[in-house]
Amino acid sequence: MGNEIPNDFFMTKLSEAKIHFERALDCKHTEFDDLYPYMIEHPQFFWYKRYVAWSELLTIVKLCNELGVEWQQHFSEQQVDYISKRVMSSKVLDYWFETNDSKEHVS
Repeated sequence: MGNEIPNDFFMTKLSEAKIHFERALDCKHTEFDDLYPYMIEHPQFFWYKRYVAWSELLTIVKLCNELGVEWQQHFSEQQVDYISKRVMSSKVLDYWFETNDSKEHVS
């Protein structure tokens, strides 16, 4: 099995997927805009764009899990929790960038 893919390949892909998702959250330009320029005219555009980026991130994480590649250290504890739950909920959209856990006890 001489064609093993190096871990840094997955780290690069993971980083790209994370940046893609975060740019989609911030409504910044992503590859999706180039692939579907007509979508910008539609109100559901940003939902699709975020969904595509989230799916990409989950796919890379799934591959990392299956291959035993550590990925958690590239995310906050809260983000790891969101990714593990896999559902792109409003909480993920609203709190992805939260860096402190002080909101945790507000429930």
